[in-house]
Amino acid sequence: MEETEVRSLTLALAVLLVAAGCASASDEDGGDTGTGGTGPITFATGRDTTAYLQPLLDRWNQAHPAEKVTLLELPEAADEQRAQMVANLQAKSSRYDVLGLDVVWTAEFAENGWIIPLERGLFPLDRFLPPVVETAVYKNKLWAVPYTSNAGLLYYRTDLVKKPPRTWAELRDQARQITKKHDIGGYAGQFLAYEGLTVNFSEALQSAGGQIVSRDGTEVTLDPAKAQIALDFLLQGLREGWIPKESLNYKEEESRLAFQEGRLAFARNWPHAYGPARAKLGKKLGVTRLPGLNGPGSSTLGGANLAISAYSKHQHTAQEFIRYFTSLENERRVLTEGSFPPVWTELYDDPALIRRFPYLPVLKESILAAKTRPVSANYNQLSLVIASSVAKALGDPSTESADDVAASMKSELEEIIRTQ
Repeated sequence: MEETEVRSLTLALAVLLVAAGCASASDEDGGDTGTGGTGPITFATGRDTTAYLQPLLDRWNQAHPAEKVTLLELPEAADEQRAQMVANLQAKSSRYDVLGLDVVWTAEFAENGWIIPLERGLFPLDRFLPPVVETAVYKNKLWAVPYTSNAGLLYYRTDLVKKPPRTWAELRDQARQITKKHDIGGYAGQFLAYEGLTVNFSEALQSAGGQIVSRDGTEVTLDPAKAQIALDFLLQGLREGWIPKESLNYKEEESRLAFQEGRLAFARNWPHAYGPARAKLGKKLGVTRLPGLNGPGSSTLGGANLAISAYSKHQHTAQEFIRYFTSLENERRVLTEGSFPPVWTELYDDPALIRRFPYLPVLKESILAAKTRPVSANYNQLSLVIASSVAKALGDPSTESADDVAASMKSELEEIIRTQ
């Protein structure tokens, strides 16, 4: 072999060794090489309103002194949480390691490459509630791990209601009678023009047998006739007065207070409203599934999933933390200390927990019958169109045509899907 060839091979070998050394360093530091890297991490999630998170983090930190987790509380409102996360991820910042994502954000964050796919076999997904697992999957890959679930429930006054309604017709009849006899509001949900209105309309549509988009998010499947039925349910309540007009300004907190303060006979809300209502109303509080057109309705699935930032330098630690945080032991604490619906199926059948949280069997039924919101990387745009369209109809129930609103909504949604 000639001397020049020897020098060339020696140089090439040196380059390979340097590259290998760089790759090893990158693996140790996390980089973008899958789930490599260990060290301190930051858990970014919405504000902890029940102060239950830090004790769970303390248990991890005591056992992992070299991989401590720091809680970074984002605003309470989901829209503001998303805005801060997106700004961080678009800047490719490594500040956030574990992200507490609303279940509707999975597609957007995955499509933009902001989070990394996870290995299914590392997590006991077969012991989780099946609809909850679906919220963490996008294009047949697991992008997050379910942490809490949620489903809408119908709260009612047992001193005013002999038998809870199973259909819209029964709800209407009972609400009208109670409104007339007791001079209080009949029924309310979250009807302000924001994400809550998208949820309430989606539930009405699902309960009438419809859906907004296909399961893969590629086609608008909104049937204007069924959308009109869903809108008419709400419009009829406003026209007849058993849905009070002030509910058009209700978010979760306003509707919760109106119900537990005795201004409503029925209210749609999430499970978090149970504790305060029970403390205020005692045995006068009843909870059941949402009613539907011809029987029990279908809730919109809520909750939070845990994902790993694509820019985290300590992705292995982040993954192990998520495994710890979603374990059966901690999921029990999520319920008992945080009052949030867990994702492990068996916890809903635990007699001791049911005695403490009597609504668990109803909540389990509601979650299993719930539907996810549209799966789309452009979900925020879809939600804005839905909420603004429905708000327009509800704002003037005497003149707005539900048929026109439904047709216009479908056209706008199709434009968003077509351009994504």
